[in-house]
Amino acid sequence: MSPIIVWSIFCAIVVGLAYYATRVAKLNGEESDNDLGLAILEFGKAFPGEAIRSLRATADGKAIFVRLHDGKAGIMKAHKHHNACHLIEPGRVRITPRSDSKGFAAEFFDAPTQSGTFVFKNEQEAAEVSLWLLDNYLTAESAEKPAGTGGAPASAH
Repeated sequence: MSPIIVWSIFCAIVVGLAYYATRVAKLNGEESDNDLGLAILEFGKAFPGEAIRSLRATADGKAIFVRLHDGKAGIMKAHKHHNACHLIEPGRVRITPRSDSKGFAAEFFDAPTQSGTFVFKNEQEAAEVSLWLLDNYLTAESAEKPAGTGGAPASAH
């Protein structure tokens, strides 16, 4: 056999194995790990001053919720050929629970294109993201109340 034929067969085997490995990785869901890495990079580029604390992806991988260091939250949602990142302002989202407890519907007042129904792999992830959004809302509520009054108006004597 000539060396060209041997190298051609070797290259064909390597290409075939690479194709097979990528197909198996997609079927096993390992692609979602890459999406979380992409979310860190994309969200970091969109909001460089925000430190990411945690990430949770939806079951279909089309949306990733981001918990930030100061109690704020964000979302990165896939739109055909690009990802849109949105920093959720406190009190600017309405959450409606779903009957199956694995997700919720979210209406983002500042970014209606990000609104939708989000379903997670399990109830725990859905509950965790819901708590992030609730914490985001409560942070806005506590910032509006005067300190030390417990929410009651201050009286002057």
